[in-house]
Formats: sequence, C-alpha cells, structure tokens
Amino acid sequence: MDWIIATFYKFVPLSEPEALRIDLLEKCLVWGLRGTILVASEGLNATVAGSRQGLDLLLKRLHQHPEIGNFSYQESTTDEAPFERMKVKLKQEIVTLGRPEVNPAQQEVGTYITPQDWNRLITDPDVVLIDARNDFEVELGTFKGAENPQTQAFRELPDYVATHLDPTRHKKVAMFCTGGIRCEKATAYMLEQGFEQVYHLKGGILNYLKTVPEDASLWHGDCFVFDDRVAVDHHLNPTDHALCLGCGHPVSPAEQASPEYEAGISCPHCYAELTPEKRSRLEARQRQR
Repeated sequence: MDWIIATFYKFVPLSEPEALRIDLLEKCLVWGLRGTILVASEGLNATVAGSRQGLDLLLKRLHQHPEIGNFSYQESTTDEAPFERMKVKLKQEIVTLGRPEVNPAQQEVGTYITPQDWNRLITDPDVVLIDARNDFEVELGTFKGAENPQTQAFRELPDYVATHLDPTRHKKVAMFCTGGIRCEKATAYMLEQGFEQVYHLKGGILNYLKTVPEDASLWHGDCFVFDDRVAVDHHLNPTDHALCLGCGHPVSPAEQASPEYEAGISCPHCYAELTPEKRSRLEARQRQR
C-alpha cells in the first residue's frame, strides 16, 4: 500500500500529557499507524504514517481534543513503511532547546513567511539567514546564502546566537528548519534576546519543497527527514541515502561504497570511533531487528 506520512506539531498547554500519551498509543495501534509522537506539557510533536483512514481518525481525535483544537500539518507519500513501529513518548520538551523559559504557546514568536514570499525575503541583502538545523542535516542541503551554525544538537543554538549575532547590528534575521517546530522556539528565543525583526519559514523546508517549483527554488540539495526515508529530494521523493545506526549520520551512495561503511555498524563519519565494545552492542541490536 502507499503510506501517507503526516508531520505536525502544536505548542499548547496540556494539563494531562500522560493521559493523552496513553490514549494516543492505544488508538494509533488500533488504527494501524506507525511513527513517533512526542507529548509534553508544552504540546505535541509528531510524524506518523498509515492509511488515509487511519490518519484521518488520528487527526480528528486531536482536533476534537478540548485543549488541542485545530493545527496545520504536512503530508507526503511513500510506497514503503517509513517506520517499524508506533511510539508515543512523554517528554519534558517536544523539541529540546534546553531553555524552559522559552514557550511559544505563551510568548511571541517570529513572523511567519509563506513559501511563496520566502525567496523575496532571503534575497534581501539586509537579512541574515540562519539554518536552525544540525550540522549533518545542513550537509545534505540548505538554502542559498544560509549560515550554518554547525550545531550538533538544537540546544547548542543559543550559544551560537550569543557568539555570532548581535541585535544592535543584525536587524533582520530569518530562520528555517525541516517542518517549522525548531524555529518556533528559536524565534521566540531571539525576540526574548532583543532581536526586533525575526522571521521564519511557515511549514518549514518540507512545505517550501511542496509549494515552490524546482525551477524557481533557492533550495540546493536534499532534505533530511526523521524516518526511514532518511532524506527526500525537491519532489519529496526518497533519495538513496542510508542512515548509519552507529552514529545517526546520513550516508550517501558514495559513502556506502566505502570499506568503512557496514550497515547497522559504522560509516566514514564514525568508523574511527568504533570500539570493539560498541561493535558488539551494535551487532546485538542488529540481531534483534
């Protein structure tokens, strides 16, 4: 069957996140869905795949929840299951910035820019364009002219802001990420730090790729996604990248031909750090898959 993949999030105060977690896991299993939903007191963040009927049932249940209500979501399709199982996890944050005082549900976030207007914004010479994703994601693809903070985790972004950006000099800052959720927190944090004009791409890169024709696009390369497709091209079709289970880095076809690449064990990005103990653990995990 064709799998429909729905990606969505919403920052909204949830009074009983654990009860919601239990309910969603039970219902998603009944509806034949696979993927991951993160639930916290600040909201929920999900990428879920299944049939049209199963996803519609999930979306309807969430939209009718008294504390959640309506939210937008992105959809794409694939002919292979992008997840092995269904997981619903209780978290402290639905995307981890490590700054609990930053809550997009309770404070101002940056100005949303639609994909149709994004090119005009980021070609403004006065705009500083920041890729809010991690270094390995930026390696696969990014927007022309974007700065790479070279972070290994989202919680490192505030340090980059503190050392590289100045609200008295950088008057206009635009940010983007895969689906938009990281920029909700990042732009709220930027405003809190005194930056006055902060913008972010509505719906993230995935919405841009779906909306803007390739011949008019300022995107270069592929986009990393958090499922078994690993990366998608401008048409949202899966690429030939694999995911190294040893370090979580995407591995290109050329890197897969390297003698340092062993499926489920290592790749050129982590081979030098592969100890006998780590190999043993990874081999045991492979046997359990």
